[in-house]
Amino acid sequence: MKLKRLFAAVLAAALFLPLAAACSAGSQKKGLGNGWEPQSSMELAYAKNFSVDYYDGGYKLLSLSDGTRCLTVPEGKEAPDGIDADIMVLKQPVNDIYLCATSAMCLFDALDALDSISLSGSKSDDWYIDGARKAMESGKMTYAGKYSEPDYELILSSGCRLAVESTMIDHSPEVKEKLEELGIPVITEQSSGEEHPLGRTEWIKFYGALLDKEDEAEKLFSEQAAFLDKAASFEDTGKTVAFFYINSSGYAIARRSGDYVTKMIELAGGEYIFKNLGDPEKSTSTVPLEMEEFYSTAKDADYIIYNSAIDGNVATLDELIAKNNLLGDFKAVKEGNVWCTSQNMFQQSMQIGRMILDIHGMLTGEDASSIEFLYKLE
Repeated sequence: MKLKRLFAAVLAAALFLPLAAACSAGSQKKGLGNGWEPQSSMELAYAKNFSVDYYDGGYKLLSLSDGTRCLTVPEGKEAPDGIDADIMVLKQPVNDIYLCATSAMCLFDALDALDSISLSGSKSDDWYIDGARKAMESGKMTYAGKYSEPDYELILSSGCRLAVESTMIDHSPEVKEKLEELGIPVITEQSSGEEHPLGRTEWIKFYGALLDKEDEAEKLFSEQAAFLDKAASFEDTGKTVAFFYINSSGYAIARRSGDYVTKMIELAGGEYIFKNLGDPEKSTSTVPLEMEEFYSTAKDADYIIYNSAIDGNVATLDELIAKNNLLGDFKAVKEGNVWCTSQNMFQQSMQIGRMILDIHGMLTGEDASSIEFLYKLE
């Protein structure tokens, strides 16, 4: 099994690098439409949902898998003539951003670029990223309403130059239309659609290109990729893991088989307890299950990771069992192998490699004292 995992990691690296530029933007339009040819393209190891092409004179074309194209124009220069009408023009430096894509905040933070964001789609208390919370508390970053209910007056008066949304904006298309009507470009970032866990982390290269910080982005991504290189040497533990939380209606909300969280479990040497849960053709990452249905499979899991990042902090096994008495019969509960995610787990796309090592530490007991994004219930 160890050799199989190592072979898969090596094969992935070999295949992704030469094909990244060709696959990342799918079948969308290529080029600027004015006859200019790119001088080079960004190499991507795992991300498939964006690409970056570099043109003479410092121009960059950032393309997303939903068809959006952005041309960054160097400071002091103008957009070239004859480019396609659907290309969004962003003059550098790109700042005064309204950020609603919460998973991206940690990427800006890692790039030391929080000063590029002036408006937040989350309130101060909802951030588990110290830099973002401090920026809001100091007034450097202002709450401008959540993605579905933005404060248009504030956004306009603040001089906002770009709105960065998550795919949740697809549920409120009228908001995107209104922002664009007001002259504010909108990017719907696609990191949540990346198949490989480190594909999400590699979006730091997208923001690195946007903010002229490619070198910093490459260094930061390489640090997380090194964790994955280490994970390739892990022996499969044979331990099964259930990852879920209980919602207010009493349903167990489990991860869809094959999503990035379950792949993290596999890369850490574990095995997700559900083999074929959910529809792989749908974008949803979770599947609601009635408790009896969930119990029939998950009760035999060797380990439980309870998603307290969604449900709120759970401090003890008794608190967990109080959510549903059936949980008391679970093998992992009886054997004391129940862990919870920390509150900041899903705001830390920049730490996915580290999270994989944490899950491995949970499964093996090795370096358990250094685990950062999980905590054990007693």
